[in-house]
Amino acid sequence: MLPSRVKALDSHTGGEPTRMVIDLDGTLVGPTMADRRLHLRQEFATLGAPIVNEPRGNEIIVGAWICQPVDPNCFAGVVFFNNVGVLQMCGHATIGVVATFAWQGKLTPGIHRMETPVGIIEVELHPDGKTVSFENVASRRYQAAVRVEVPGSTSLANGFVTGDIAYGGNWFYLVDDHGLDLELSDVDELMSAALAIKASLREHGITGEDGAEIDHVELVGPSDRADAKNFVLCPGNAYDRSPCGTGTSAKVACLAAAGKLKAGETFRQESITGSCFEASYRVDESGAVIPKLTGSAEVIAETTLLFEHE
Repeated sequence: MLPSRVKALDSHTGGEPTRMVIDLDGTLVGPTMADRRLHLRQEFATLGAPIVNEPRGNEIIVGAWICQPVDPNCFAGVVFFNNVGVLQMCGHATIGVVATFAWQGKLTPGIHRMETPVGIIEVELHPDGKTVSFENVASRRYQAAVRVEVPGSTSLANGFVTGDIAYGGNWFYLVDDHGLDLELSDVDELMSAALAIKASLREHGITGEDGAEIDHVELVGPSDRADAKNFVLCPGNAYDRSPCGTGTSAKVACLAAAGKLKAGETFRQESITGSCFEASYRVDESGAVIPKLTGSAEVIAETTLLFEHE
């Protein structure tokens, strides 16, 4: 059960909100951050949902529950969650957490380490205290050009789409032959198409590696301001206002696998709202693609959530 008062700091990264839960670091139990994520998943209805959902939140808020790190070389541990459950990783929220620690005066510009359920990531806080770069977990294209029938969508004229299945901290299906305009004014049509694609993936048993659920759909298109533009449907069936950190990582992995982006080259991704992330990658000793992303966040609220208990 949550205490009667829960302190949180709200930020937004490229328009996408993060609610950082503070002073409850002992609530999630387990020897690793993955175990603490499991604890939050099991107790989500009483711990996670009341923090991000109405009446205290809304469907687009991503929570970042700050924990004591297991590795003493990390400045913090974090478990990410949204309106319907826990996440494995979240790129925009990582940027939000680091910028919020800087706003608190707890982090100075430089390179730091943060512990997440999918591993330890290296982050860099830039001198302005708002811009953050971080190396994400190893990302990969799992399958290329997977064709899916989407008979229930009125937006997708030919009834089929082709996309790549990729991992960037979460599992994605990335589509660029959708035939839709990626404009904020068309968000209802984009939502309809992405939801239909997601339902079709599930219906046809199309998954990530080892049967992992593909819980993000990313529609990709051209941009006048960047190298590409995207519309990302998140697991709670809300769309990402930022370019999506894990989605950009998945896209970088696909470009690398296709020979369209070399290690060290910069790729700029625009979101449906017009915000941008910069990305590049290196190849580690095992041959894995390690994406590096840069974005900025603003702290917008210092909040105490109130809960009544009978």
